[in-house]
Amino acid sequence: MADNESSKKRKRAGRRNKSHTQKLKLSTERESTSPKAERINEEATEKPKASASASAKRLKSQGKLSNSSSFLDKMKAKLSGGHFRMINEKLYTCTGKEALEYFNDDPTLFDTYHTGYQEQMSHWPELPVDIIIKWLKEHSPSLVVADFGCGDARLAKNVKNKVFSFDLISNDPSVISCDMANTPLGSTSVDVAVFCLSLMGTNFPNYLNEAHRILKPRGWLLIAEVKSRFDSTTGGADPKTFTKAVCDLGFTSVSKVSICSSHFLGRLKIIFFVLIVLYVHCLQDFSNKMFMLFYFKKKEEQDSKKKDIEWPELKPCLYKRR
Repeated sequence: MADNESSKKRKRAGRRNKSHTQKLKLSTERESTSPKAERINEEATEKPKASASASAKRLKSQGKLSNSSSFLDKMKAKLSGGHFRMINEKLYTCTGKEALEYFNDDPTLFDTYHTGYQEQMSHWPELPVDIIIKWLKEHSPSLVVADFGCGDARLAKNVKNKVFSFDLISNDPSVISCDMANTPLGSTSVDVAVFCLSLMGTNFPNYLNEAHRILKPRGWLLIAEVKSRFDSTTGGADPKTFTKAVCDLGFTSVSKVSICSSHFLGRLKIIFFVLIVLYVHCLQDFSNKMFMLFYFKKKEEQDSKKKDIEWPELKPCLYKRR
């Protein structure tokens, strides 16, 4: 009897649990289909979409900013390049005194010019100033040097020699600002005078006269210039005419590769030696397509009678737009 009652109670409890489960299920289904639930579901699905859309907008905006920045940089570079070419042309077509006044009126132009100059030099396979530095290192460090048109004073910073660095504007305490036709140095006071791409003024012979004045007898004059300025087929000066004019000023031309033979060398050895030197010399000329180097020495005894020197006109070095 008791077992039957117990069995009935368990059945009734099971039915109640089943009924309660069904009610919960029905309630859940109603809630899921209610407008509020739909809104929640929509919001839940819209949030990732909105986030993705915002992210895409940010990336697009960043891309536009990047493109805009790149465009501005290109425009600034073009403007800077154009400004450099304008200043460069001015320096080649005016006197040193006029160039000094030009930069004194607005010293920032000097920085603009040298920034553009450094950019142009970055395209050269070899810089003439480095060859001159190497030449000085092969000679005595006791030689006193005058660097005409020194720019950033790279020469002085890379040799042990005492170097007087001259340019139109000085942004460095070691650089002396002056017209290169009138330096503050005394006569016969230096051993080496350097013009590295700096014979720019229309009165460049005055610069060379000043170099002659300050050089000691047998002092060196080193000139590096853009090759196109000495290409007579394109309006440049004849290098022989230029060399003759410098020699008439009181210098002797010294070949970069000198050949010395003693009397006991046989003819065959001399010829062989000359061929080797000429071969090496040709290689050097081939590797330096951009510039020419001239080496002169001041005569120990100067002519008392001054000559009328016929100076060739040096073609301006005008850079093309890149």
